[in-house]
Amino acid sequence: QVQLKESGGGSVQAGESLRLSCEASGRTYNSGCMAWYRRSSEKGLERVASVDQDGTIYYMDSVKGRFVISLENAGHNLYLQMYDLKTEDTAMYYCAADLGPRCTVPAYWGQGTQVTVSS
Repeated sequence: QVQLKESGGGSVQAGESLRLSCEASGRTYNSGCMAWYRRSSEKGLERVASVDQDGTIYYMDSVKGRFVISLENAGHNLYLQMYDLKTEDTAMYYCAADLGPRCTVPAYWGQGTQVTVSS
């Protein structure tokens, strides 16, 4: 059983930065995939960024060049460094994982951490 716990959300002004962290337990060494998703009332659930089992990294178009995903500590810690935040980045952010190679439909989810960006 994989358990995920996010931290690092908060309220910031547009243009500022935040770093989200996710601690994964019950996950064997770099097995499967991990991802960051977000949910907002305007856009629903979106896959923000992910790291596949083979190391392939995905970013949604609107965050390319602003967000950086990284997987460290033998796959037990996932981070999302967010730069130049915009009001449209406001959402609940979720860490997700799957035992399969890609995180398009993850089986495991954290509780979420809120990111609010004001102008």
